[in-house]
Amino acid sequence: MEKENNSITPINEELNVVAYEVDNIKDLIYTIRGKQVMLDSDVAMLYHYTTKNINKAMKRNFDRFPEDFCFQLTESEAENLRFHFGTSSLETENYGGRRYVPYVYTEQGISMLAGILKNEIAIQVSINIMRAFVEMRKFIVNNAFVFQEIDGMKTKLLEHDKKFDIVFDELQKDKQAEFKQKIFFNGQIYDAYSLIIDIIRKAKVKIVIIDNYIDDSILKMLSKKNESVEVVILTSQNCNLNKLDISKFNKQYSSLKISYTNKFHDRFILIDNKELYHCGASLKDLGKKCFAISKIEDMEYVEKMSKFS
Repeated sequence: MEKENNSITPINEELNVVAYEVDNIKDLIYTIRGKQVMLDSDVAMLYHYTTKNINKAMKRNFDRFPEDFCFQLTESEAENLRFHFGTSSLETENYGGRRYVPYVYTEQGISMLAGILKNEIAIQVSINIMRAFVEMRKFIVNNAFVFQEIDGMKTKLLEHDKKFDIVFDELQKDKQAEFKQKIFFNGQIYDAYSLIIDIIRKAKVKIVIIDNYIDDSILKMLSKKNESVEVVILTSQNCNLNKLDISKFNKQYSSLKISYTNKFHDRFILIDNKELYHCGASLKDLGKKCFAISKIEDMEYVEKMSKFS
């Protein structure tokens, strides 16, 4: 029985491979896991072998290829390499298509392969490959400062992106919280109610509500106010809010006062004597008919209305 020759792998004579010089070979060297490596398919192309047979030779001599000589990429590493460099050899083999995650060879692994293959092409190409690795090392060493600067710039850009995202999110929150006018249509009861609650929660010191047709539903809204915020309600004598309702509210939430007046026709909400809102419907009828809530930004009117509180 003839003993298998582990040193010889058939050359792929079907390939028409252009002779690669040092400068061309440098383009086939990548840095993965901190090591400079070449893809199995690129090594096979340079040596005029199929990728399958190159890796067979490696596996038949597995003891000669520790991990610092040869290792198989993970799927994420292969995908990352494909994404950044668009390596076509990751998509197809020398022929027939790639069906597995590729192996990569370091400088030492390629040198070991040349010794196993033992043909004139392998020897000649190995010299250029070794020179290419040397040139790449020189390039990295000579440009180490530049690479550090680039890494530093990437880190700073990432930090700036994070800070920008935070600022942008805050601006968006402010934009969502702030409004000049909002129209509600019939049936938008919850949306209108939510907006009134947002306005009430803005108060830090005092809320003044002017509404001639108010009822006990306003107390449910005012229960959402910040603690210790004073509330003054200006309404008509015919409102449906009695003294017992007010007394019970004050026992839990406190600082609610009611005054009666006939000086107002429209509805208003004044927040901390700084922000004034006009409401086209009574607060007890939110969402029952089409109406609008508008913010009055003219400080002259805000100051005038604050005198009634």
